[in-house]
Amino acid sequence: MLPVIGLLGGGVGAVVGGPVAAVAMAGYGTLAVRAVLRWRLNRSAERTRRRGLDQLCGLAADLRAGLPVPQALEVAAVDRDGADRLGQLTSAAVRLADRTGAPLAELIERIEADARATDRGLAAAAAQAAGARATAWLLAALPVGGIGLGYGIGVDPMAVLLHSTIGGACAVVAIALQVVGLLWAERLGATPGRAG
Repeated sequence: MLPVIGLLGGGVGAVVGGPVAAVAMAGYGTLAVRAVLRWRLNRSAERTRRRGLDQLCGLAADLRAGLPVPQALEVAAVDRDGADRLGQLTSAAVRLADRTGAPLAELIERIEADARATDRGLAAAAAQAAGARATAWLLAALPVGGIGLGYGIGVDPMAVLLHSTIGGACAVVAIALQVVGLLWAERLGATPGRAG
């Protein structure tokens, strides 16, 4: 999908402002769509994880309240599909309790407590990385301020950037450096457990 967005943005930019505008629209459009897709993917994964933790908590409470183990096993099999780490751990706990007679409620509670502690650690890591991400996006937005400043002093910076050889070369190099810098800053500030 991202290459299509890049080509579409490049085509629109080429029609509107020429080859330099095509590079700008392709680069910035792709980055913007990528950011939105990653945000949606991370939000969906967090929602799914929270729902899984709540189901584990409910399963442990049901087991403590005396829900029969066969019914609890069915709930665990339906709710936890085994595709994620919580599902794998829950399936392993159910098998362990079935084979050894270990108390399933305690195993489930320990899995839930460990997962919630991991979530707290990831939230702390994300909070620490937020400043670096904000700085990267602020630095990426500075060229817009520079263009605005150019208009403020009575110069047409877009004409220079889009329709002169030196301005176009400077704009293309700046766009390439911004894209690489944003991807690098994103990689440096990545939080484990989020879309990469």
